[in-house]
Amino acid sequence: MVFLVPPQPLMSTTLSPHTAHLLGVAFASIYVGSIYVLKTTRLVFTTQPTKAGPADKPRERMRAHNERWRDDPDVIKSRITAVSIATVLCVGIICWIHQSVPVALAGLGLWPFLPSSLSSIYCTLAPHLVTPLLFLGPLYASFLSSSSRYDSLAARTRTLFFNWAGLRNYVVAPITEEIVFRACVLSVYQLSPKLASSKASLVFTTPLNFGLAHLHHAWETYNRFGRTQAALKRAILSSVFQMAYTTLFGAHCAYLFLQTGHSIFVPITAHVFCNIMGFPEFAEDLRTGESEGRKGRVVSAYLIGVVGFAYLLMPAGRWLWCA
Repeated sequence: MVFLVPPQPLMSTTLSPHTAHLLGVAFASIYVGSIYVLKTTRLVFTTQPTKAGPADKPRERMRAHNERWRDDPDVIKSRITAVSIATVLCVGIICWIHQSVPVALAGLGLWPFLPSSLSSIYCTLAPHLVTPLLFLGPLYASFLSSSSRYDSLAARTRTLFFNWAGLRNYVVAPITEEIVFRACVLSVYQLSPKLASSKASLVFTTPLNFGLAHLHHAWETYNRFGRTQAALKRAILSSVFQMAYTTLFGAHCAYLFLQTGHSIFVPITAHVFCNIMGFPEFAEDLRTGESEGRKGRVVSAYLIGVVGFAYLLMPAGRWLWCA
């Protein structure tokens, strides 16, 4: 692969572990804070607490006319602008630290490169297939489900991407979150010799900022489900689960970023793919397979995907995609 190599500074920039940690928190704060700075980006809930049902199960209430919810088009538009500005600001901080835009962009994985041979094209594309392999089971079940309903790919694509929620979930959020929480955070951590000495530490500690950044969704859940004790419990449980899941996913993306030599595009495509697929629903996929007479194939696809994904992460399998 032929890289457009940026000029190197005369003296490499180094940071203390304390400074790197502070910058990591600062990047997360800038990103999350950007959606609360302006009135147009903030959510508004005005209704009173609702009465719990017979089983004390929270149900999502109807949106009042004077409220602003997360999926309102005007809220999405404002937040897209806000996080885009926040992302540019974080990249600007990295450029200021390096005192060189080309060097900073190279460290963030945003510096352009040109594949020069078939092997370099393979090395460019192969890492993008690692994450989809893990979802081989859900992908096969989705194929069975789609074929049974005669859904067209064009119709599904329009449903996913051609609306404001789709633009946020599958385009803007994956790109901006990966640049900030992966590229920017890992970039400053790698400028600290002590922190950069352990790749495992980078993989498992830097995603904590990403996981914690999702806790603010608890307030929205609490309000949407009626501000009751049951709603509070749901908000806490869902937010803890989301924090755990996003932290684990962040570790995966950090691993991809480091193993591909700082290619931010691989974590971005992984993020887009996982947002589209959602959390795997094994029981539902088994029912889909059973209804199509292919339950065994669904189970096999799950096993092949998990085993194959695990193999690719091992030293014996990494040569297939991170050469």
